Amino acid sequence: MNNQKTLITGATGKTGSRILRRLQTFGHDVRPGSRQAAIPFDWNDATTWDAALEDIDAVYLSFFPDLAVPGAPEIIQAFTDTAIAKGVKRFVLLSGRGEKHAQHCEKIVMTCGLDATVVRASWFMQNFDEGHFVDAVRAGVLAVPAGEVREPFLDIDDLADVAVASLIEEGHAGKIYEVTGPELLTFAEAAAQLSEASGHEVRYEPISFEENHAMLTELADEGFATLITELCREVFDGRNAHLSLGVKEALGREPRSFREYCHNAAATGVWQGSPV
Repeated sequence: MNNQKTLITGATGKTGSRILRRLQTFGHDVRPGSRQAAIPFDWNDATTWDAALEDIDAVYLSFFPDLAVPGAPEIIQAFTDTAIAKGVKRFVLLSGRGEKHAQHCEKIVMTCGLDATVVRASWFMQNFDEGHFVDAVRAGVLAVPAGEVREPFLDIDDLADVAVASLIEEGHAGKIYEVTGPELLTFAEAAAQLSEASGHEVRYEPISFEENHAMLTELADEGFATLITELCREVFDGRNAHLSLGVKEALGREPRSFREYCHNAAATGVWQGSPV
């Protein structure tokens, strides 16, 4: 598949940017899919899709803001139809582990007739150093409505490796890779490892879903707060408190540990200084 051209939707995001860099490093022909790209792509503007899909063979699908939002299946169906008409041959879809509404979108992609792979991901480790939780780590308090549930935190670099393999190698079509880290940790246990790596105390503070909604409303807006809080309500009920073998199935190696992630992130200095 070295001669294929690949569209990376969400090319400026956590997963898309990593996949884009990997494919470029390997010498593949890649088109960034974002609103700021030379050929703009916008999930909410179907008039941008045709140009972005011109001469494209494979697509990495990272839907914004989330596959579980109302209206997402209709957009994914319309985009899939457009991609097929433009001659796309392969899809790799990023999905959320434990998100039952996202599975509707998975079914659309997996039954569309193209070579398709789903990468179903657990909570990203990088939420602690690339998302709004970076300020929480700097401030020393992780306030999350997760109770004592255990999470199989996933290193996004593992996800990116699985997605790249699914895009450029044979043998991944028809697969659903549930990707997790190698261990289950409570947020309190994760906070302890963040404390050790960062050099200052990071304390986990379990909060209610109502408190989470109010906090996010102050940070962003009502719509975002409702979306994230409802996703938390869904996935923090214990349904994800088990490990999956997706990384090993796709790559033949074990996933990276949370401790390794913490060490690597701390070495960049990201958790030093005051919260923004």
